[in-house]
Amino acid sequence: MSENREIHPDFHHFLDFKNKGLIDLFKDLRSFVLSTYPDCNELLYHTHALTAVFSISEKLSDAFCMIPIYTNHLNFGFNKGTLLEDPHQLLKGTGKLIRHIEVKTHNDFRNEKVESLLQSAIDFAKEDMDKPPKSTGKTISKIKR
Repeated sequence: MSENREIHPDFHHFLDFKNKGLIDLFKDLRSFVLSTYPDCNELLYHTHALTAVFSISEKLSDAFCMIPIYTNHLNFGFNKGTLLEDPHQLLKGTGKLIRHIEVKTHNDFRNEKVESLLQSAIDFAKEDMDKPPKSTGKTISKIKR
């Protein structure tokens, strides 16, 4: 698989309603995740936010990170962020598991600290997984249009 994986049409339909700056940030952050772990599955949702979730398997419970896109901003979320070591205190949030990095520019994630955190999240998800994945490198839309 490649970080150049096409954006699913269901996701693109809603992404096109966002401003160009958010779209550019999303595409670059998505590429960053896919280049770090090309065989991950991408699960797509449209609920309170348009969200791309990246998982070791086809299950949400095996996800390691996500990119929720809101009206005027996006975050780089870590599904089990409270369980990760975060020596640079990059992660924000108050939930039981999920933590995020606020993304306003490409520099907010295109750096060694975030790359290391992402790799830790991937490694943690692999160790925490119950069963081997049935598929890898797929994009799975859960979006209803």
